[in-house]
Amino acid sequence: MTNAYNILNNPFTNKGTAFTKSERETLGLVGTLPNKVQTIEEQSQRVYEQYRLRPEGMQRRKFLMEIFNTNRTLFYYVMQQHLVELLPVVYDPVIAPAIEKYSEIFMKPQGAAFLSIDSPEDIEESLRNAAGGRKIKLIVVTDGEGILGIGDWGANGVNISVGKLMVYTAAAGIDPREVLPVSLDVGTNNQTLINDPLYLGNKHARITGDKYYAMVKQFVKIARDLFPDVYIHFEDFGRDNATKILNMYRKEIPVFNDDVQGTGIVCLSGVLGAMNISKQKFTDQIFLTFGAGTAGMGIANMLYRELLVEGMDPEEAKKHFYLVDKQGLLFNDTPGLTPEQKPFVRDRSEFENADELTNLEAVFKTVHPTVMIGTSTKPGAFTEKAIKEMASHTERPVIFPISNPTKLIEASAEDLIKWTDGRALVATGIPSDPVEYKGVTYNIGQANNALIYPGLGLGVLASQAKLVNDEMLSAAAHSLGGIVDPNEDGAAVLPPVAKLQSFTAKEAVAVAQSAIDQGLAGKDIKDAKKATEAMKWTPRY
Repeated sequence: MTNAYNILNNPFTNKGTAFTKSERETLGLVGTLPNKVQTIEEQSQRVYEQYRLRPEGMQRRKFLMEIFNTNRTLFYYVMQQHLVELLPVVYDPVIAPAIEKYSEIFMKPQGAAFLSIDSPEDIEESLRNAAGGRKIKLIVVTDGEGILGIGDWGANGVNISVGKLMVYTAAAGIDPREVLPVSLDVGTNNQTLINDPLYLGNKHARITGDKYYAMVKQFVKIARDLFPDVYIHFEDFGRDNATKILNMYRKEIPVFNDDVQGTGIVCLSGVLGAMNISKQKFTDQIFLTFGAGTAGMGIANMLYRELLVEGMDPEEAKKHFYLVDKQGLLFNDTPGLTPEQKPFVRDRSEFENADELTNLEAVFKTVHPTVMIGTSTKPGAFTEKAIKEMASHTERPVIFPISNPTKLIEASAEDLIKWTDGRALVATGIPSDPVEYKGVTYNIGQANNALIYPGLGLGVLASQAKLVNDEMLSAAAHSLGGIVDPNEDGAAVLPPVAKLQSFTAKEAVAVAQSAIDQGLAGKDIKDAKKATEAMKWTPRY
């Protein structure tokens, strides 16, 4: 193939119409492009105008992915110019149907590595080939079992890895040449996919047990051998595996699980923000987690650890938590408890009406939580009657329905504000418009992990951190404070996505400083701000 063909078809080297006259002569591109030489600003304007002509939703995402596949620098330049508008299109919520349709609309692999449990001998070669000689510093890997709120989507789930990495670059400036999305294809229990002739993944039930964990261990070992500095972000693994895999590695190498830790950090940040507004103490709160799966328990753990950081006794701290799942309040004799749930469940002897605590309203009448976070993926689960019951026992109820995508949210921000007469402090997992109520505009924070993991990743990579521990995660959560003025009427509990790039930079410095202070940073890393600024990539030719 000609040099011109390779350059124009490599998204990392292609500049399209921005190649100058001298570059075209030097690189053998004369005559392969229209004569007009454009600036990246002119290209961006053209791309954005074309984007706006597409119908909302999937068609707009497909167009943006064409730019991503063609010219990575231009894609990120456009993203940074229109971050608030484009983030929900390339990531959540539009990524959900893109995952469901992945095999049907497949065009390009988008630089991902596809690893199959049926061919473990190919893992090293697959990672080498996908990296293409690039020095990989960040991997986002999924096995596709617990995608967003939509469940098991097998190999289609690779789109979540691609999407997360887009956010890392757009929000934090992680160099796109140094990232690698990875799919662990271990099969799927989604019969629709197995029956679908277009499905591109392994058409057998999910492999579990020893063989599954052997593949995970093989992947991690080879990835660390090939890319010694790599930071591994585990994404959307199933309920039974997410915490177990995280715990296998978190004390050995820099790893992060977004569902276990990222959701927990952003919710902790939101609760801290709510305390700034309500002027209440974090240690006085009673927490109810509605949906006690991977995300719910990750949140409970993060809130619990913050109570310990604030000096509370561990046994006392556990008494501040209630877990509610589909069967109601969870007790220590509830069948099928997970290891993550057991520390937080209650004893039936605490309640005279334990058998009646099977729904939210009954739970609220008996225990009086001040903070409720929903990760249930049960649309409409926060009913008007239940919310009014909760609000009758606390002055400023903190309510975060964070299930996503949009169709799975427990309640809308607008309803929560109205049902509590404007007293609720609300964050949602999806973008929510401001709510107008009785002359006040309530800004709704988005409890979006994108507020957290990009800055955390930049801080980890910039500091060359050997591990990612609880102190660094707490530093990330606290770093979001001070961005929103808590004294404004209708102030949001979390900063807006519009300020994502600025507070990501602040968070990265806080995380890097924590690594330095704990002796976990690289030996030459002494200045957190300098290290994070040196790490940032800018989308310029």
